[in-house]
Amino acid sequence: MELRHLVAFVAVAEELHFGRAAKRLHMAQPPLSQQIRQLEKELDVQLFERSTRSVRLTSAGDSFLEPVRQVLEDLDVAVRVAKSAGRGESGRVSVGFAGASSHSAVPRLARAVRAAHPGIELVMHGQTYSNRALDRVVEGTLDLGFVRLPVTQPLVDSRVVYEEELVCALPADHPLAARERIDVADLAGEPFVSFPANAGSSLRDAMVEACAGAGHYPRVVQEAPDSYTILAMVATGVGVTLTLSSVMHIQQPDLVYRRLRGEPVVLRTALAWRRDNPSAALRSVLAVSAEVLPSPGSPQGG
Repeated sequence: MELRHLVAFVAVAEELHFGRAAKRLHMAQPPLSQQIRQLEKELDVQLFERSTRSVRLTSAGDSFLEPVRQVLEDLDVAVRVAKSAGRGESGRVSVGFAGASSHSAVPRLARAVRAAHPGIELVMHGQTYSNRALDRVVEGTLDLGFVRLPVTQPLVDSRVVYEEELVCALPADHPLAARERIDVADLAGEPFVSFPANAGSSLRDAMVEACAGAGHYPRVVQEAPDSYTILAMVATGVGVTLTLSSVMHIQQPDLVYRRLRGEPVVLRTALAWRRDNPSAALRSVLAVSAEVLPSPGSPQGG
């Protein structure tokens, strides 16, 4: 059964006149009549009662009309959805993120995408730490991930969206809290609170690297899945931690932040995506992200 046969049937059923239906379809009457005969032959039912003066639907034709209208309407919707998706106006984009530092960037991006492209659904995957987010982008199970630089995978493109500095968080009554700045070497032997070792946290990697550069390895006594819990543990005296300047807005009683001595350790967060990802919706999200999460130093970023 061909689509043109269904279109022809609806036209004749609504006009109840082969001449007017042919004009409506921008075709000659004989081919239209032939299409109706072909349809009736395929269905093995008579759809119209014809005479020299009138055309009427048979009971079979009347029963057939509404389902055919629904089929054509559904097809029209499918075509419009496909065209919309092809233009990047609709679709689904999965986003992986983790950490308190992304908790301001992610809502800003989500609000902007909803405003610019209501047909695009952002599927959020929290607790997806940087290294794991990058792995999933490479695997193709995430469209977009908040990751730390460097990004060295050849199939992945990235764009820096913000920069953060490594700082120390410690209990307010800790002896080192009296100092304006802290040397990482002075944290040797201190109990540390950090993200899980196997979670793919680039912040934990940066903490270990900073301590190793100062001649010691952090003695992690407690792990937690997010910065809020880690900082709460620090405030209660469980240990100290190296965290990011972007979380310094998290204020708790008995918790203080101190900058580190020496050259600042800067961590750069980027959005990463596969270069060969064919999703037009992803391209639309990336365009929005360039507006609301501009790269540091860009005109938008000041």
